[in-house]
Amino acid sequence: MSGRSGGAGSGLTWSVLREVKCAELEQAADGWGRVSNRADAARDRIEGQLLPGLRDTQRGEAPDAAVWGLRRLGTNFQYIYTECGLLRTTLNSLAHEIKTQQRVLQGALDDAAALKFTVHADGSVTYPAAGEGLVGGKPLAGGTASGVPNPGMVPPSGLVAPNPNAGKAQDIADRVAQAVRAAADADWRYTRILRSLKAHEGLGVPVATWTDAAADAAAVRGAARGYLRDAIPHDASPAERKAWWAGLTDEQREEYLAVYPDRIGNLDGIPALVRDAANRDNLQLLMGKLEGRDDDDAATKLAALREIDRQLRAGPKVGEPPMYLLGIGDQGNGRAIVSYGNPDTARNVAAYVPGLNTSLDKEFAEGDLKRARDLSIAANQHGAPAAAITWLGYDAPQSPDGLGSLSVAVSGKADEGGLAFREFMNGMEAANENENPHMTAIGHSYGSRTVGAAAQQSGGIPGVDEIIFVGSPGVGVNSADDLGVGREHVFVGAAANDIVTKLPSAEESAVGLVEMLYRGPAAAYVLGDLADGGNDDVWFGRDPASEAFGARRFEVGDGPFLIGKGKLNIDAHSEYFDPEIDSTSVDNMAMIAAGRAHLIQTESRADAHGSIDFHVFPCRGVTHSVFRGSG
Repeated sequence: MSGRSGGAGSGLTWSVLREVKCAELEQAADGWGRVSNRADAARDRIEGQLLPGLRDTQRGEAPDAAVWGLRRLGTNFQYIYTECGLLRTTLNSLAHEIKTQQRVLQGALDDAAALKFTVHADGSVTYPAAGEGLVGGKPLAGGTASGVPNPGMVPPSGLVAPNPNAGKAQDIADRVAQAVRAAADADWRYTRILRSLKAHEGLGVPVATWTDAAADAAAVRGAARGYLRDAIPHDASPAERKAWWAGLTDEQREEYLAVYPDRIGNLDGIPALVRDAANRDNLQLLMGKLEGRDDDDAATKLAALREIDRQLRAGPKVGEPPMYLLGIGDQGNGRAIVSYGNPDTARNVAAYVPGLNTSLDKEFAEGDLKRARDLSIAANQHGAPAAAITWLGYDAPQSPDGLGSLSVAVSGKADEGGLAFREFMNGMEAANENENPHMTAIGHSYGSRTVGAAAQQSGGIPGVDEIIFVGSPGVGVNSADDLGVGREHVFVGAAANDIVTKLPSAEESAVGLVEMLYRGPAAAYVLGDLADGGNDDVWFGRDPASEAFGARRFEVGDGPFLIGKGKLNIDAHSEYFDPEIDSTSVDNMAMIAAGRAHLIQTESRADAHGSIDFHVFPCRGVTHSVFRGSG
């Protein structure tokens, strides 16, 4: 058809449209699909068998060179998989649109035949005499109606033809013209896309090629909107999405993965293996997209994506759980959801929500992901298989500059994040293959406020049995009873020298807010004359580590003193997940996540909030930036 393409000026006729063999387009699509699948299988063999075998058994320059070559080959196969998948969907989508217009055309031709009208080669329709004239009562003369391909562009004349066949003929002619016009437009659009789906010369896949691939995917997504995207059940429940995916044919799944890896990879309820495969492909497209930009935000996110890609390609070390990419995106401050261990097969699943100043940057990719990996390793030492997840599925508050944003001081980000986290955990429960998986939600710093917001929704957090808060400035409620799991299943760790767990509440002083905005949490914390040492309120409600809150306090390390050698030290806020520095905290959280909370070391101190007395000292220049990577 492409030889006759060109939209409004196309030479396409209705007789040509009727004879188009869409089955041939679909057969060509199947052929490209087979090539795509073979490339995907080859990539899996390289990354799943050959590379791990070399890394684990060989050392030296020759094996290193072989690893480099295999990685390059794997990247090439991934590119072939992506582009051939796009070709398949482009051809299938073209066939879908042409068949739709063929049905419209055939319906018009059938109606014409039933009425004994004649449809001419140019699409005009001749109709016979009919009705009665005003003079003599003779039938009114017949005529010919010409179709209008865009009826909205032609204003109504206000005249009504007296022959009753005239209106019917006009309707048929219009439908024929509209079908031909729509098919010609589709032919023109898809021809442009097919011409762009070609690889650059050479054996490598440079960054520029992935940038082009990202543009190719965007073009195919736009063209295939009616063919694929409208069927993705975005508004359904995770269980319904799981059933939708299970009901698709293999070919349909392959097309969704090729064209919409971003949507399938981030769709709660879809199996983890599918999400991981989709997100690994989308990761390459995102890196290509960001490579095409020249701004600080793109550079920051690109550094994180490259580090995540490096870790995925390196694979797990001996004794470490495999890594699954359950979500990735560049919207807002960035999105990344990574599981260590398969959350669909693990009996125990824990998800950790980071807080203040967390965004998709290299520090997140190195530090926050390590927290989940270390927790998974520790939890797996306590019995049934465990998976631990780092969940950056929301825009955590960022440090304000000057007066800046009050996002860290209010609950808006937590409320939005809480809804997203709740949906994610619902998806984890729906996709898990165990009859009654044991699930744990962990909130650190402002992330505890986000988990608290999720738990306050009707029914609590779906599937979650235990909730852990560490380094918490408050969770939005005044009692552990308000979190939907029962107070005996709410656990709190608060280091004696953690600055965040000692912040004064919003009610204690407006001056404290000003100090926090201008000079950071440290300044607000140390203003001992603003806070009542016996008060058990922190910034977001009652201190969850207090006796009045009613949670189970577990043992953690004290952390370094706030002031040491004349310098401010806030490391106590970020050491809860470090097995080398605070193994007690990590072991306790691991036992809770593994369903063995009865073995944890409990803390007997009744009230953490007023346990340390600090006085005013100069804090100028201390801002939220000191919390980067620790929130």
